[in-house]
Amino acid sequence: MSLTDPIADAITKIRNAYRADHKSVTVNHSNVNEAIVRILAQENYINSYELVERDPAKKIERKKIFINLRYTNNGDAVLRGIERISKPGLRVYVNARNIPSVYNNTGCAILSTNKGVMVDRDARNLNLGGEYLCKVW
Repeated sequence: MSLTDPIADAITKIRNAYRADHKSVTVNHSNVNEAIVRILAQENYINSYELVERDPAKKIERKKIFINLRYTNNGDAVLRGIERISKPGLRVYVNARNIPSVYNNTGCAILSTNKGVMVDRDARNLNLGGEYLCKVW
């Protein structure tokens, strides 16, 4: 099965898992998906993640990312929302001066730059622009 937009698929799986109060979720692996999940872990939106290698004996046909979701002590989701901005049909690029702030800097924008995938404040500090992948709050 081929996916048209693996980033949107991963974001949707994470969003749906939080809405259904799941403790973990598994998404398909790609280098960009791994970078986005790494950023979510650094920004404390998820507890941890683990790369699961391909293993035909266990019926794992592709490499996957296993994500442990994070909740508050009250049981509320830490990640309130995640939204894909740049899509295959309409790419959105921003320069360093026009990087948007997400919910008055309480959230973060994830950008794909020529120095790798990073959050908005790192891109501003390095004076880099790039493709505006998604926003998280």
